[in-house]
Amino acid sequence: MKKVVVIAALISSKLFAQEIGINLSYIDSSATPQNDFYKFCNGKWLRDTKIPESDSRWGSFNEINERNLDNIKNILKKVSADKNAAPGSDAQKLRDFFLTAMDSVKADKEGLKPIAGELAKIDAVKSMDDLIKLQAEFAKIGISGFIAGGVEVDLKNSNRYLIYLGQTGYGLPDRDYYFLPQFEKNREAYHKHVKNMFVILGNNEADAAKKEALIYDMEKSLADQAMNRASQRDIQKLYNPYSKKQLQDTVKKVNWDLYFTGIGMKTPDTLVIEHLSFYKNLDKVISKYGINDWKEFMKWRLLRRASGYLDSKTELESFEFYGKALSGAKEMKPRWKRVQNEINRNIGEILGKLYVESYFNQEAKDKVSKMVENLIIAYRERIASRTWMNEETKKEANRKLDKLIKKFGFPDTWKDYSSMAISTKNYWENVKSASLYEHNRNINKLGKPVDKMEWGMTPPTVNAYYNPTTNEIAFPAGIMQIPFFNAKADDAFNYGIMGAIIGHELTHGFDDQGSQFDADGNLKMWWTEDDYKNFKEKKKLIIDQFNAFVAIDTLHVNGELTQGENIADLGGLTMAYYAYKKSLNGKKSPVMGGFTGEQRLFIAWAQGWKNLAREAAEKQLLATDPHAPGKFRGFAPLTNMPEFYEAFNVKEGDKMYKPQNVRVEIW
Repeated sequence: MKKVVVIAALISSKLFAQEIGINLSYIDSSATPQNDFYKFCNGKWLRDTKIPESDSRWGSFNEINERNLDNIKNILKKVSADKNAAPGSDAQKLRDFFLTAMDSVKADKEGLKPIAGELAKIDAVKSMDDLIKLQAEFAKIGISGFIAGGVEVDLKNSNRYLIYLGQTGYGLPDRDYYFLPQFEKNREAYHKHVKNMFVILGNNEADAAKKEALIYDMEKSLADQAMNRASQRDIQKLYNPYSKKQLQDTVKKVNWDLYFTGIGMKTPDTLVIEHLSFYKNLDKVISKYGINDWKEFMKWRLLRRASGYLDSKTELESFEFYGKALSGAKEMKPRWKRVQNEINRNIGEILGKLYVESYFNQEAKDKVSKMVENLIIAYRERIASRTWMNEETKKEANRKLDKLIKKFGFPDTWKDYSSMAISTKNYWENVKSASLYEHNRNINKLGKPVDKMEWGMTPPTVNAYYNPTTNEIAFPAGIMQIPFFNAKADDAFNYGIMGAIIGHELTHGFDDQGSQFDADGNLKMWWTEDDYKNFKEKKKLIIDQFNAFVAIDTLHVNGELTQGENIADLGGLTMAYYAYKKSLNGKKSPVMGGFTGEQRLFIAWAQGWKNLAREAAEKQLLATDPHAPGKFRGFAPLTNMPEFYEAFNVKEGDKMYKPQNVRVEIW
């Protein structure tokens, strides 16, 4: 990896045996690439595609996920027929989790009985200490009250773990939903939803309305001093080390020894409060309400968490708000799809092991691995060419690439699920058991060496990630397939989308957040003062660029919130372009389907981000998602790249043209 070598072609087969990769049937010749590249590449797909009734948006990720669901369905069909699975084995756990979750008849017969034990524990609360003990017990099964915490790597010492505390306690997607006028319709729907849930719990309409009003006021009080998504991009503000005494002095109403004992550990001598203003406000909020108010609050938190695992009436009510009102879906996904997603979420590495045995292509892993090496070489060359960085900073940037951990497909060591009990009692019981297993696994990390080989995603997941504290990139098996990767396709296609995704994850090590972590994963300034000032000036340009995009009506893309992903898109596509050019070994790119290789690379990128979204989903994503909508990802980076201008002969006066002084070039 450290030695710079000439990049070999990704695919060694002869040209005539290669597929073009890009989808010519999507091309809309009524648009020109110089004026509307996204429509030119995707126009016919956008015209002919309908979002399925069960979805709030549709695009390349959904296409792969649907294929994965069919593949997983085949796995589970086979597993569910295995009558001889040994008790306690992974096969038994997967079988019983699936069959129990699929038994809707049993779920409807039992109604709210599966949560009767938790409701009784809430009713038994008499004091604030009881409430804190309850919150600790509920935290172990994934239910937060007004405290949320977990074990993560110390941002400033990547060789150890610390406890982190974060904001929690509200049911709308972000604190801004409680205050900004554009979310008024969401608030109205939420009031109705919470009231309906209290009716399901057995309250009459009048009492349910009173309890809903109380819950909303409590949530709004908690959200008042919470941080919104954009403000949380300032990673330095999220690192607030506190001693045990400082924590107790800050939140006096909570007996922290009780809480930490309840979650299975001693009160730590040092922890990190991520959202400091939230915890500084917590005593005030706790004092504002009586113990009976907090009991109703915990009932709501319980029902909200468990609703997807109970009877169809409760599950449907949850969907009416979170699926329909908030996201715009028209109907609920079939039960088998919902259950498979829950299996992946709860026991994903049991499922993942079978998934990679049946559906993962080793050839794809090898080719993607090779592409990563090629992209790293391209990245080193781009670092060397940055005139705004001095040699000292470039040396440290290269050191990050030297120490990068690369993960492909699936873990080398699978999770040990032997301590997890999965039965046929009911769906909620199994979800609780999986949550308890994950909680204990997380808490038990304290005091142990950091496991840098642990995966943050399961193998079937259609996604990829960069983790700054371990300085790693990971590409689960699920993403290594069409339309993001095609082992039979020409290099131009694979570099244009999978190569750019690889470059995207690499660039996250140098985006607004990743740039603050050194090669060892520590939150530490490794830039010279002048270089970091130059970097901040450059990233401001991309913030301004995306702030100018109007997504819906008067709602703009949030350039501050999306800056990291936008920096990564531009950097990733740039690296992919130069890695592809290097693969040609000085030769002209082949023309396929009437397009040069350079043109196909950019078309592949834009087609990879084809996307349709319902208005409700788009509004939610604009407020909460660090990614810009797919349309803007598909064309915006290109407007900054002279390589695109050259490939499609973009001139001044064309709509895709940007004057040189407003183009963004960082990496």
